Amino acid sequence: MERIVKRVLYICSLCIFVYYLAAEGIADVTGFFTLGTEEGNAWLGIEGDNSVIMMLKGILAFIIIILYASFMIVNVKRDIQRSRNGEKPIGVRAAIARYVDKKFYVVALALPVIGVCIFNIIPIIFMILIAFTNYGGEIVPPKLVDWVGFQNFKRILVLGELKDTFFKILGWNIVWAVLATLCSYFGGLGLALLLNKKCVKGKTFWRAFPILAYALPGFITLLAFKFMFSYGGPINYYITQAGGKAVGFLDIDAGIKAKLIGLCVNTWISVPSSMLLATGILSNMNAELYEAASIDGATRWKQFTKITLPFVIFSTTPVLITSFVGNFNNFGIFYFLRGGLYCDGYFLASDTDLLINWLYNMSIDNNYYAIGAAISLVIFVITSAISLTAYVRSSAFKKEDTFR
Repeated sequence: MERIVKRVLYICSLCIFVYYLAAEGIADVTGFFTLGTEEGNAWLGIEGDNSVIMMLKGILAFIIIILYASFMIVNVKRDIQRSRNGEKPIGVRAAIARYVDKKFYVVALALPVIGVCIFNIIPIIFMILIAFTNYGGEIVPPKLVDWVGFQNFKRILVLGELKDTFFKILGWNIVWAVLATLCSYFGGLGLALLLNKKCVKGKTFWRAFPILAYALPGFITLLAFKFMFSYGGPINYYITQAGGKAVGFLDIDAGIKAKLIGLCVNTWISVPSSMLLATGILSNMNAELYEAASIDGATRWKQFTKITLPFVIFSTTPVLITSFVGNFNNFGIFYFLRGGLYCDGYFLASDTDLLINWLYNMSIDNNYYAIGAAISLVIFVITSAISLTAYVRSSAFKKEDTFR
């Protein structure tokens, strides 16, 4: 009887799936490839096709088809395998009992997984696919969007002013990410080592002081520094009072001055977190290692480079990589310090903009959505490649048992 019920359920699910395909599924899949055939016109009362909605519905249709096909294949294969082994197929009651007992995790995780698919996976897929269309600029619904393949990537990497701007910003972006990560990391480590000395008095105060800078919202700190370096700020005030001429620290032609200011401000914001991390790690250091090194005649610098630094880097390699990626995609620093400036020789960007800032300028401020999506994919490829390579080559990956 249970076998009959199970077959009926299979047939019912198949009927529902076929009905979905006939009613919506096939049309949604077709619309995904065509992205619409009739352009809307409000003056003539023609509603037309919305290419963006058709793409989203097509993505959803593919997900439904893949999930249903996977469900049927897994269950049918399981029943066939049990039949070959001379076992009876699992009945409805037994299947329910399994999902209530041993496989309850499947039931418990079903809703979160569905939520992740709807709010995370589908938007990511949509963003990736947008990079292969001409969506943006004047081509937005009700106008029809079309697939253009790798044309957007070609425009960024090979052709025209986009290429020149991309490689200029990419070079600066890599230099910025390396310098910002090193300054914040070694600045925090140096501060932690200094406060770890026995001769330092009032350690609680000195440790709490940087936390205040970290506790303030980042954009408030950035706006405060922007005011400090503006023409009407205190720094230019004292310069003019001393008989000098006001300096445009963040002007459009500031050049290296604006980059150094951004680096210093980022260090000011990020050093406290690095200091707290390093302080916790240093508290677990084995003091006997330093005593043995001192007996062997090792200098302070040798102890730092041979004992302290390897141990700290080993423990913080994942954090260091995360910090690099965060600095590579640090949107706020130059947006709040110099947002809205466009320099000569750059397409909708300034000489301090990072790729993430350029992406924002292209997509949000100027509606080049497809180009912005292509830039975001390039950023993902670069950061993931650098992160994976750095981690695989690090001692934290190769010598996992060294400091245990």
